[in-house]
Amino acid sequence: MDQSDSPFSTLADRERVLPTGTTHLAIRLSSHPLRLFDDVHDCTKREIGYAIVGGVRSTYYVRDISEPASSVGAQLLPGSAELLFGVTADELAGRHTPLEDLWGHSAFETRERLLEGGSLERQLDMFESFLVARLPRVRGLHPAVAHALEQFSTTSDVREVVRQTGYSHRRFIELFGRAVGLTPKLYCRVLRFQHVVGLTAAKQSGSWIDVALAAGYSDQSHFNRQFREFAGVTPGEYHALSPSSPNHVPILRSPR
Repeated sequence: MDQSDSPFSTLADRERVLPTGTTHLAIRLSSHPLRLFDDVHDCTKREIGYAIVGGVRSTYYVRDISEPASSVGAQLLPGSAELLFGVTADELAGRHTPLEDLWGHSAFETRERLLEGGSLERQLDMFESFLVARLPRVRGLHPAVAHALEQFSTTSDVREVVRQTGYSHRRFIELFGRAVGLTPKLYCRVLRFQHVVGLTAAKQSGSWIDVALAAGYSDQSHFNRQFREFAGVTPGEYHALSPSSPNHVPILRSPR
C-alpha cells in the first residue's frame, strides 16, 4: 500500500519507540519534559521528567512528539546500569525511571550544567565526563555474561551457551538478568527483531518471507506474530509507514 492509499494523514503527534535490548539514559535539554501515553489510543499524556533512565524493554512504548525536542543520551552496555545507578538492569526493566530517583539532586545539577554547555559538541563531551566520573575504578562485566553476549551475536541456543559457562541455568539467568535486564531467551528474540529492523532500514530485504527466514524465524506466521508483539504493527504496516528512524515509528492521525 503506498502512502496515497493510506487512511491516515501525514501528521503524527506520537510515535512507537521499539525495543532495542538495551537500557537508555537521556537528559532533555528542551523546555518540556518527556511525555508518554499508556497506549496508542490514550488521550492523556504522562509527564515523566527531564532526565530519564529507560529500562530495557521487550515491547514498544508510546511517546509524545507533538513538540520539537532535543536531548543528550546514551544506550548503555550490559552491566552499566548497576555501575552508574546502583541498581541492576532487571530492576529498571520495562519502565521509565526519573534520574533523580537514582542520583538524587545531582541529576538536576547535571542537567543544569549541560544547559550551560553551549554547543552540542561541548554538551556531549560534558555528558560523557559526567558518566565516566560516576563509574567505579575497578569493576567489570561477569565473565559468564560477557561470554554469553558474544555467543548470542551468532546463536540463540541458550541451553548450549549456559552449558559453556559452567553455571547452573538458574544461576546464569540471575547473572544475566542483573546485567542485561531481560532473560537470555527474550534478549535473543529482541536481537533477532532488531536484525530484521536493520535489514528493512537498510533496504536490503526482498520479500517478507525472505527477511523472516534470513533472520532465523521458522515461517512467516511466526515472524508476523513476533514482529507485531515487539512493534505493535505488522511488517506490512511498518513498511508502509517508512519511519525515518528505524526504532521510532510514527502513529499517524486519522483525518477528521
